[in-house]
Amino acid sequence: MLTKAQIGAIIGATVLFSVLYFGFDRRPADNHTINQSRSIQGESISIETLIEEAKKRLSEQQISEMETLEGQLKSEQQDASRIESLKKISGFWYRANELPQAGFFAEEIANLENSDSSWSVAGALFYTGLVQSQDQNVREYCAKHAVKAFESAASLAPEIVEHRVNLALTYAENPPPDNPMQAVLMLRDLEQKYPESSSVYNALGRLAIKTGQWQRAVDRLEKSWSLEKNNPNTPCLLAKAYEGLGNQEKSTEFAALCKGR
Repeated sequence: MLTKAQIGAIIGATVLFSVLYFGFDRRPADNHTINQSRSIQGESISIETLIEEAKKRLSEQQISEMETLEGQLKSEQQDASRIESLKKISGFWYRANELPQAGFFAEEIANLENSDSSWSVAGALFYTGLVQSQDQNVREYCAKHAVKAFESAASLAPEIVEHRVNLALTYAENPPPDNPMQAVLMLRDLEQKYPESSSVYNALGRLAIKTGQWQRAVDRLEKSWSLEKNNPNTPCLLAKAYEGLGNQEKSTEFAALCKGR
């Protein structure tokens, strides 16, 4: 399961993520679905390999559930029915803490629905898989697909700044070799365009925490807090930033607010 902090890393997708994926059954897709999705060039690992490896980590009961869901998907002919089956499969892999696999099936849903919300959910899953994995091949796979998902979401709903914030956070987690400052440049541009967006300042604060720039993190996050007191991520980030700065009183204050969110 995603921790509060991990979910907080995805600024715009968490509510949609919960609505679409909690409470569903489980299973992987048929070969037709898998082959259809192999659209990103130059991947060092395939979804087939990731699914086969994940199957080895499942219990007998989970395997049985998965096989049932695979059979259901094969029988579905209409897009609406396939989407419901794909949600169940993605939910299964999510609950099994197999995020790249969950992201793959969420991406299939997004390909069918082509909505910014479905692409954002797929991006959230891939981003979390990127953050959690230590395997470089898996990280590259998740990063590429997260970028594709958030770019698609942003193109469909350019007025929603969170999609571009999430894209920047993906680049921050896996910087392009030819442009290691891409995330910072993107966020600085967003700051200029959206000076009243708490999501932008949260992302800037998150980057400052990542690099140990504690005072800068506090400044950015306090700005976010002044703009929006209802953002559930801000107090959690502020607790960490103040802790890094050595201000235990403020850290404890915001940690209490974080727990209440």
